[in-house]
Amino acid sequence: MKLLETIGSTPLILLESLSASLPARIFVKNESRNPGGSIKDRAALGYIESAMAEGLLENGGTVVEATSGNLGIGLAVVCAQKG
Repeated sequence: MKLLETIGSTPLILLESLSASLPARIFVKNESRNPGGSIKDRAALGYIESAMAEGLLENGGTVVEATSGNLGIGLAVVCAQKG
């Protein structure tokens, strides 16, 4: 499996102790298991794939994003894999 294929394939975790007292089961999605460590990997992949599909970005192109957070990490991961 390629690295970008793992984005979004994060596990669901049943919160058993919380679910025990409710009529429904409560799950959380563990987004920290994405390659860049956050849910922002999904957005980064979407941005880059959309820009490439629309012809706005090619392999080897330059991506500029003013960020100091997880989106920047996600973009770096995606761009490094895309080339």
